[in-house]
Amino acid sequence: HGPPGTGKTMLAKAVANETDATFIKMAGSELVHKFIGEGAKLVRDLFELARQEEPAVVFIDEIDAIAAKRTESKTSGDAEVQRTMMQLLSEMDGFDDRGDIRIIAATNRFDMLDRAILRPGRFDRLIEVPNPDVEGREQIFKIHTRSMNVADDVDFEALAEEITDASGADVKAICTEAGMFAIRDDRTEVTMADFHNAWEKIQQEETDDEDVSRTFA
Repeated sequence: HGPPGTGKTMLAKAVANETDATFIKMAGSELVHKFIGEGAKLVRDLFELARQEEPAVVFIDEIDAIAAKRTESKTSGDAEVQRTMMQLLSEMDGFDDRGDIRIIAATNRFDMLDRAILRPGRFDRLIEVPNPDVEGREQIFKIHTRSMNVADDVDFEALAEEITDASGADVKAICTEAGMFAIRDDRTEVTMADFHNAWEKIQQEETDDEDVSRTFA
């Protein structure tokens, strides 16, 4: 669990890759349906596919979409979400019959999860994946610029110190956008100014997205 863009999905893929397991991904939002029984059926189908492909890693992203704390709401949609979660719990509790299948889930909203999903035998390991620290951001910059022609004035350590609270996904986006600035100017080198301009553009886009969200809220 952790903020968006910190590499939770990448971590799950790495687990599957290191264990030579089939990686099967589904978002929790894909399991939310209006019609009775659809979500539960998708959960059953998901685990049946995993049994056919084992060894397998089942990765459920945005699990809070189906495993949020239960409320007193009695709408049909809420009831369907509850049925879906109960089916997931049923599949997880049948651990002995599950074969060589491991389940990993991710959420940006850990505080919203129903405690039932975290009981022993279900999700036993809780791993926080925070935003990278300064050293981590510097390393991510270097990874995503290995194939770029970077100018001598580029200081990744300084950049990493400047972009506090940036996620790994933010750093990757900065590198991509910095390269685009150089391409648009018909230059062969990516400069420090390109990285600064890229970060400013990304921050502005995030601000604009937040303004749009508030407008339609």
